[in-house]
Amino acid sequence: MKKVRKAIIPAAGLGTRFLPATKALAKEMLPIVDKPTIQFIVEEARKSGIEDIVIVSGKSKRSIEDHFDSNPELEENLKAKHKDDMLKLVEETTDINLYFIRQSHPRGLGDAVLTAKAFIGDEPFVVMLGDDMMEDKVPLTQQLINSYQDTGASTLAVMRVPHEDTAKYGVIDPTEEIKPGLYNVNSFVEKPNPDEAPSDLAIIGRYLFTPEIFDALEHTAPGKGNEIQLTDAIDLLNRTQRVFAHEFKGDRHDVGNKFGWIQTNIEYGLNHPEVKDHLRAYIEALGQKLVEEDKKKS
Repeated sequence: MKKVRKAIIPAAGLGTRFLPATKALAKEMLPIVDKPTIQFIVEEARKSGIEDIVIVSGKSKRSIEDHFDSNPELEENLKAKHKDDMLKLVEETTDINLYFIRQSHPRGLGDAVLTAKAFIGDEPFVVMLGDDMMEDKVPLTQQLINSYQDTGASTLAVMRVPHEDTAKYGVIDPTEEIKPGLYNVNSFVEKPNPDEAPSDLAIIGRYLFTPEIFDALEHTAPGKGNEIQLTDAIDLLNRTQRVFAHEFKGDRHDVGNKFGWIQTNIEYGLNHPEVKDHLRAYIEALGQKLVEEDKKKS
């Protein structure tokens, strides 16, 4: 069995939910306190033993490449001022085997993954979406790799969501739980209406694939939005080889929408050594102010 050592991070989306900020700035570069969201994804990959990462980017995404590139002028400035802690933070972003591929047209997540076919070759690999930040004692990507080492099969991460939210996700139709948290799957459905959803187990932003997924993608017709839907290709792959679903029970932060991004900033800020005390005091004062305003209104 080949080692899982490569990852694809799709980052070609237009980021329209964050306009006007994303008119010239890559959505993936929006910070959680002081770190771009995409850096959290890269760090999870490295903690999981991934050696080579390819980022599938698009137009107006140059800032991602610049972030992970060296900046000699900045580094020399920090060295001269003996700002060693800051220098370490900067240097950590360049110590990565990182590659970039351009998706010329936004044809969907499935097409973005297919764009990296030559980079992956005939190896198993993971796909990590930047809108989902995961927290657990064992990184979710490592959990999927551990499952693959047991089964040798493609495995994707799922999480239980409120039934009314199933229209926002790909959803699995599980047949049986073969061991705690690992499901055989009958079919995969892209964004079903809640009254048609086969379960509450929604596909979240981590996947582990055998290379056969590329053949499935090449034979997948455009689906919703006239895009190549990765969920449709997974369902096609499942007809010829098993695809498992691994239930994630850690914490998921959805930073792909404004409220989720703000919420994640607050939660991370409350644990950030530089701002946590000030932020906690501010939230407490703000809460008291809102209570007093409500009393005046009543």
